[in-house]
Amino acid sequence: MAEQPFFTRAGDSFQPTSASRGPWDPKSLHGRVIAGLMAAVIEARHGGEAYMPARLTVDMYRLPNLEEIEVTTRLVKDGYRLRLVEAEFISGGAPAALATCQLLRRTAKPAGVIWRPANWDAPAPDEIAPPADDRAGMDGMWAMKPISGAMGTVGPRRTWMAEVRPLIEGEALTPFVRAAVAADFASPFANAGDAGLSYINSDVSLYLHRLPIGEWIGFEVVNHEATDGVAIGECRLFDEEGAIGTSSVAALAQSRGMRA
Repeated sequence: MAEQPFFTRAGDSFQPTSASRGPWDPKSLHGRVIAGLMAAVIEARHGGEAYMPARLTVDMYRLPNLEEIEVTTRLVKDGYRLRLVEAEFISGGAPAALATCQLLRRTAKPAGVIWRPANWDAPAPDEIAPPADDRAGMDGMWAMKPISGAMGTVGPRRTWMAEVRPLIEGEALTPFVRAAVAADFASPFANAGDAGLSYINSDVSLYLHRLPIGEWIGFEVVNHEATDGVAIGECRLFDEEGAIGTSSVAALAQSRGMRA
């Protein structure tokens, strides 16, 4: 049986399904599907093989409900080497999120050697048994194969994640959209502690130097800092061939039922 998609198309608009609900309010959308849908629309309208979507930043300033969604886009800059796109996420007629995407023209690699962090030595996803229970995958929201550490534990954290459902009914995930839907996971993975998750992210910034290959995306927490209820978190991202980029978030202290 096919998994329920996060959205169905309604002309030029999108209708959220129950699968798109977020953890903070059962009547609102999950941040990951907001980022994913904006990436999908930007890529469809303004992408191209010559351009690499190197950075997607989504500012989420209102929890959207399950009403019909419209995504508007504006081409801010259409240069030969750089294309900059702005998109707005409109839920039930009211703006809820704003995204900017920077697409850079692919070109030849310059000469020389530059220092870079070591690639991770994680086992491949097919070498890791599925977890004994589904709490790691939030009851089927995604597939998870933990490598080391976990939300709710103190210490380094690494995991593989794969999507289990389409973003939009009848449409396959592109590599860019796959990364964008996953990127929001940097917030709970980096910001959860031994007392659970008490931060809600207000943005997500996905940086990619290449698109992911295959279904699995690896996350490694590399930073979490917090002061006065304001937190930042960052994860390095990988596929089975190596590093692909980073995902970083800003977040506010939050409890269930509290207004974002």
